[in-house]
Amino acid sequence: MMKLIELILDESMLLTGIDAISLVEYPAIEEDFIALNSQRVEFATQSDEKRILMGAALVPNKPIYRAEGEEEFYVYFSEATIRKASEMFFQKSKQNNATLEHEVGINGLTVVESWIIEDDVQDKSKKYGFDLPVGTWMVSMKVNNPEIWTNFVKTGKVKGFSIEGYFVDKLNLAKQEMAQIEEQEAALMLSQIVAIIKRDGRKKSGSRIEMESYSDYPQAVSNNAKRGIELNEKNGNKCATPVGKVRAQQLAQGKPVSVETITRMYSYLSRAEEYYDENDTQACGTISFLLWGGLAGKRWAESKLKELGKIELKEGVPHYTADGKLYTGPTHKNADGRLMTGATHTEDSEYLYHKEDLKNV
Repeated sequence: MMKLIELILDESMLLTGIDAISLVEYPAIEEDFIALNSQRVEFATQSDEKRILMGAALVPNKPIYRAEGEEEFYVYFSEATIRKASEMFFQKSKQNNATLEHEVGINGLTVVESWIIEDDVQDKSKKYGFDLPVGTWMVSMKVNNPEIWTNFVKTGKVKGFSIEGYFVDKLNLAKQEMAQIEEQEAALMLSQIVAIIKRDGRKKSGSRIEMESYSDYPQAVSNNAKRGIELNEKNGNKCATPVGKVRAQQLAQGKPVSVETITRMYSYLSRAEEYYDENDTQACGTISFLLWGGLAGKRWAESKLKELGKIELKEGVPHYTADGKLYTGPTHKNADGRLMTGATHTEDSEYLYHKEDLKNV
């Protein structure tokens, strides 16, 4: 059975979304467009033509065959991705970008109408003979290129739309982001160890630094770590960094963890929680999350850090990042007493604001 891969938009990339719409003979989505004349709704063309093509650009959850080398697979787009891609298409002013069979750029073609099907009975597309699911992106394209209209559209050499753009494999993106989170945690941990060694009496004059540690985390934390180790072994031990694997062994055995480690636990679990899916026991996001103690680990780490006065989480007082997004994760105060994101300060920490203060940002 061939793999089925969901493609999504990665808005952190410079190149993302739909760059052009191509006229093709065999649309990958297997939906042809129709040619509209100026008087009546019909499939034939007449002398007094509007020269407008209408059809589906993207159909949600429809498997599209792809091959890379010897590997064959299917890809698909969700309704949410299709809607976002259609919006970005116009936001980036791509409506005049068109190609022929994904090979030659052509001028004189413009997308003049666009909508998402939201009613499979009353939608406008029904009037033109289409039978497409809710979430489909429909477009109407004006053809002000006589050569394309006469030699390709009217002759039937092109039958539908096909998009050109930049999307990413959702699963691979999640793995990359998980790896990035773990690498950040490893780097922070290493920097702390180096700092402690520099202050250690065995290396330089001065008293030895003792790291305060705790082992009063609930059994559920150890059980989650053991479960993560078990699942990772079944998955070829390919998930998590060495730091994550060491952390799991530590928690599974009930060993004490330092305040610095508890801080790292809370920071990591708060960011990695979005990749945890208890129903997908093969996903590295799920396995890595369990290795660090899972939900029980996050709750314990938060409680312990609040008890120690290491983090400040004000209940019932919403805070927002500068871009207006509600923030519910861990916080800390910088040297000036300003509230910032993250349990500890990193280069990615952002200032937090009350909603009424955002207008002054």
